[in-house]
Amino acid sequence: MGQQNKPVPVIAIFDVGKTNKKLFLFNEQYQIVFERTGRFTETVDEDGDPCENLESLRLSIFDSLREVFKNEQFEVKSINFTTYGASLVYIDKDGQPLAPLYNYLKPYPEALKSQFYAGFGGEEAFSNTTASPVLGSLNSGLQLYRMKHEKPELFKQIRYALHLPQYLSYLISGALYSDLTSIGCHTALWNFKTQDYHEWVKAEGILDKLAPIAPSDHVMPAAFPGNNYAVGIGFHDSSAALIPYLINFQEPFILLSTGTWCISLNPFNSTPLTVEELKNDCLCYLQFEGKPVKASRVFAGYEHEQQVKRIAAHFGGDVISYRNAVYDPGIIEMLRKDDKPEPESGSETIRESRFSKRNLSGYATDLIAYHQLMLDLVDQQCQATQRVLKGTKVKRIFVDGGFSKNAIFMNLLSASFPELEVFAASMAQATAVGAALAIHKSWNTKPLPNDIIQLKFYSAAQHHY
Repeated sequence: MGQQNKPVPVIAIFDVGKTNKKLFLFNEQYQIVFERTGRFTETVDEDGDPCENLESLRLSIFDSLREVFKNEQFEVKSINFTTYGASLVYIDKDGQPLAPLYNYLKPYPEALKSQFYAGFGGEEAFSNTTASPVLGSLNSGLQLYRMKHEKPELFKQIRYALHLPQYLSYLISGALYSDLTSIGCHTALWNFKTQDYHEWVKAEGILDKLAPIAPSDHVMPAAFPGNNYAVGIGFHDSSAALIPYLINFQEPFILLSTGTWCISLNPFNSTPLTVEELKNDCLCYLQFEGKPVKASRVFAGYEHEQQVKRIAAHFGGDVISYRNAVYDPGIIEMLRKDDKPEPESGSETIRESRFSKRNLSGYATDLIAYHQLMLDLVDQQCQATQRVLKGTKVKRIFVDGGFSKNAIFMNLLSASFPELEVFAASMAQATAVGAALAIHKSWNTKPLPNDIIQLKFYSAAQHHY
């Protein structure tokens, strides 16, 4: 009988998105044994722009941990964090936040932006070296530069600027670190050619404000009361989602992570970015072992949502029903025959699909219009994926997220890449699992799992056009 009451060893992962803040407990088989989701009301910064409520987030983490520690079913062995990127918390010498967590969509002052790029070699060369397209506040390094120039008094008081995952980790461990996956996501801080901070970081006195870099599998003892457990240093979410794939598959692959943005991540492509690629929304991330990952992105999930509303309104259909629409190769063949190829204008393809300009009266049914939308989105997707695929030995594409469940998207994608194996990959909570896998040794007595990703193969052979 005594055996049943033994607590299950688990890892706790805080997965903090812009909208949902989640806590998961995984057992040693990487199954979710506990889950809790919270949503907080945003607050505003001093300019009235919406921003994350840091205090709510902090209290919620402490409350959730207390609840989990009280639960006798579980024994927490380790804790790790994964959050959205481009988010900095400025802390003073006592570890207290000095300013709001500014939203990465906050407009960036034009004059300051011009001054920055003029001082460090111009937009093109600088973006190229730092693998960071010019994105204003989405470049978190520029948020620091702004702080220094607009609020010099406050800047002097900063002990460290921590990316959000590392701030959350600090709350529990009391240890201050930076991590490469956060530094490596379009921050304009990292020189991908020298594999070190860009010289502007030293020149502007920013380097002193950045905590020392620790390896991604580094763990610290906890300062927060509870049992004896280890704390990881946290991850940028896109990089965490890649970890399960890197651990499970040795053959070169591309991960197409689909959501609002559809991001093609190629961890087997470390060629430097070209100016043309940067203009077309390509970037590099640093993966958890510090190697560059070439990536390209399309706003396809967002575009799909907008255009499906347009189709539903025009035909009086139901937005939800299209998601499960059955793939009809006959419709695709007909649409391909009728379609007049337009002269390609290059950069527009990334911003919006051709479908947004199509007249819906030209389609007999909503199902035909929906097939056309998917055809346009996949064409756009192929151009983006091709940018990070070319010149590499990739044999497989794994698609995860929303579009992996869309039969029309998957069939069209596999037809577009007949020389590659295309799989829909599903795993519950890839981001959280990645953050757990990265510190596997600190909490798990079992070997690394090899069955946590379910794959469904889409063969290009079943297409006749």
